[in-house]
Amino acid sequence: MATISGVITAMATPFDADGGLDLAAGRRLARHLVENGSHGLVVAGTTGESPTLNDDEKLQLLDAVLDEVGDRATIVCGTGSNDTRHSAHLTREACRVGAHAVLVVTPYYNKPNEAGLKAHFATVAEAAGETPVILYNIPSRCVLNLSTEFMAELAAKIDNVVAVKQANDDELGPIEGLDILAGNDGIFLKCLEIGGTGGILVSSHLVGPEMRELYDAATSGDLDRAREIHQRLVPIYDATVITANPIPVKAGLSLLGVIDDNMRLPMVRATEEERAAVRAALERHGLLVAGGTG
Repeated sequence: MATISGVITAMATPFDADGGLDLAAGRRLARHLVENGSHGLVVAGTTGESPTLNDDEKLQLLDAVLDEVGDRATIVCGTGSNDTRHSAHLTREACRVGAHAVLVVTPYYNKPNEAGLKAHFATVAEAAGETPVILYNIPSRCVLNLSTEFMAELAAKIDNVVAVKQANDDELGPIEGLDILAGNDGIFLKCLEIGGTGGILVSSHLVGPEMRELYDAATSGDLDRAREIHQRLVPIYDATVITANPIPVKAGLSLLGVIDDNMRLPMVRATEEERAAVRAALERHGLLVAGGTG
């Protein structure tokens, strides 16, 4: 199967003022991201507020994004949950719509044991058919951590388990049989340095061209240039995590005039203080004029 690689943006989901899914804005955002550095997009992931999207909305958004940029970018759909039957059903439907890959998070809250985890991922991968499956290891949200040995075993036993979004910074490293994708922006460069293939990222909504430049520099062997870009981007990375994702990045997109920052409860818009912090980071980076409104 093809390598899952590059700057892959975990795309925010646009909503209208009443909280409805805004497919037109979704198309605009997808096009904007691909035109500004993204090799691929994840639809209906954490940054896309997936817990508040129903299956029909996820599939509608996936279909719209595929239609808009699917010939130019790798389009991944988040199909994981803590209910194996539900995950398998959504995975099957996303693959029917045309997802290029699926992102499957570790089951959360019910805390299955290792045997349950193996059965869960095997069932979902079978539902994906020949579509690549990306594991999503994020113990800060799921409580459970997938060990590198466990993930290597999954890759060895399940043909279409091909990559992992590694959001456990402490265990970032090569895993036999898997493409390694940075799960947090701050480790994007480190991931490339240890042989990873890219990242599923948030700040690329705001500084996509520079993150693409970082990727190009690192993969061509110009690590000094890549490290220089990384240092310049750290304040943007920091600004996107001042409160729960995707509140800060949606504030940034709104300030830049890309999409509105409408949210679905339990997520709420950035406070004035949080919005000011995001604005300050964008101003210091030269993306906004200091003293402007918004």
